[in-house]
Amino acid sequence: MNLKQYLDDRPALKRFIHWLLIRPEQARPRLWVSWLVNPLVHKRGASSRIRSSVRMDVVPFNDFQLGAGSTIEDFSVVNNGVGDVHIGQHCHLGIGTVVIGPVSLGNNIIIAQHVVMSGLNHGYEDIDTPIRYQPTITKPIVLEDDCWIGANVTITAGVTVGKHAVVAGGSVVTRNVAPFTVVGGNPARVLRYYDADTRRWLAGPLTTAR
Repeated sequence: MNLKQYLDDRPALKRFIHWLLIRPEQARPRLWVSWLVNPLVHKRGASSRIRSSVRMDVVPFNDFQLGAGSTIEDFSVVNNGVGDVHIGQHCHLGIGTVVIGPVSLGNNIIIAQHVVMSGLNHGYEDIDTPIRYQPTITKPIVLEDDCWIGANVTITAGVTVGKHAVVAGGSVVTRNVAPFTVVGGNPARVLRYYDADTRRWLAGPLTTAR
């Protein structure tokens, strides 16, 4: 029996440990967790940087990894409370980026300012229970290598953005983006795509990403 199963079978103990790690009604871990536990548990690559104003709502019972040479810029938020957050090598997360797991970023990714990526949704179907107390639903967000995400983009739960794809600023991405395409709009649709036969970028139909 692994530790997760052990705690799931003992809900009172699980609640007590959760209280030790995180203050009630908050997402931010207690200071002793941030200072003493997380540095031992989470992996950071050489020359990676997390700016001093970044809010790291990361807990030890889920994974957080930051690859070599990657940077998380000021005023960003990273939260792995309901799912792992993996950031590859030589990625740049711009000012004010919000990452709520489960999220997995490949290598050499550029993320501009004020981008939101959340693998979390709240249930709402039970009208007799406040939404904040209903079960959460998670679907991983995956960004493959060499993507460029423009400013003020929102990427919703369950979306995969393919290799060398570009998302235009201000877009809302609700469906998968094929590799080597440029998408934009709300909801995001294909604007351009790379044609391997002609080795040229061609104007794409204004339809949902292929």
